[in-house]
Amino acid sequence: MPGEYTIGQTIRHTKFGYRGVVIGVDEKFQGTDQWYNVVARSRPPKDRPWYHVLVHQALHRTYVAERHLELDVSGDPIVHPEIDDFFDSFQAGSYSDSLWN
Repeated sequence: MPGEYTIGQTIRHTKFGYRGVVIGVDEKFQGTDQWYNVVARSRPPKDRPWYHVLVHQALHRTYVAERHLELDVSGDPIVHPEIDDFFDSFQAGSYSDSLWN
């Protein structure tokens, strides 16, 4: 079951408003029950895709359920210290890297 978003797409969290870029996709939740019970308070489905995301203008990454994401249409790049570790270029609102393509 592929997710709605792909590696390199910029997204926006619908609940918290932050922007980010997808660096990984899990077909279903791969975290621990302890993490889910503490962090995932809205109880998003575990059997749907979850995304690893570099958060814009932050130092951390996040793990977020698909239902909390939407495509970021700003066209602006993501500022994160690890961005160059994952991607070579940014064009038309999306990142790419020869490793992913």
